[in-house]
Formats: sequence, C-alpha cells, structure tokens
Amino acid sequence: MQAMEKIKVTTLEELTPLIGKKVIVDGKQIGIFLTESGEIHAINNVCPHKQGPLSEGTVSGEYVYCPLHDQKIDLRTGEVQEPDTGCVQKYEVEVIDGAVYICL
Repeated sequence: MQAMEKIKVTTLEELTPLIGKKVIVDGKQIGIFLTESGEIHAINNVCPHKQGPLSEGTVSGEYVYCPLHDQKIDLRTGEVQEPDTGCVQKYEVEVIDGAVYICL
C-alpha cells in the first residue's frame, strides 16, 4: 500500500468561514472549506453534474451548493444529496502549526 503524501495547500489565516478556496495540486482542482463549526474539508472542486466550481458555491453547515445548479454536496463525505446522485473525491485534511495540508 502506498503511503499518503501530505501537501501544504494554504494556512488557517488564508481561510474565511463559509468561503471556499480553490487550490491546484498535481493538476487536480481541490476546494478547501472552513465551516462555521471550525471544521476544514477538502473535496474535488468540480461538480459531477455540470462541472461547476464548488469553491464558488454557497456553504451552509457541512454542505456546499454548486453555483451552477444548486446541487447539494456533503463536505464530510463528498456525497451528493438526494434527489440528485453522485459524489466527489474527499481528501483528508491535517492542520500543523497553522498550515493546512491535504493527503494524496
């Protein structure tokens, strides 16, 4: 089994609650989200339905809504919520000394 690589993508200071941040790592668009509860989530930034940029969507609770067509995606799991279907890749996040890392 291949070990996961930690990659620094931002800092806590650069994150704003309820506002997504797009980063590109190894050619992948990843959305980083800081929720009102203080949780940080990282998911594939591209909506599976119309390829909307999820980092530009509205964040509410632990969900982000695609800015193109309002598809609701759970930031904790990457699962699209009913009545829609699908999912986006979820990435593990670690915070070390104020730096935010994702694991690939």
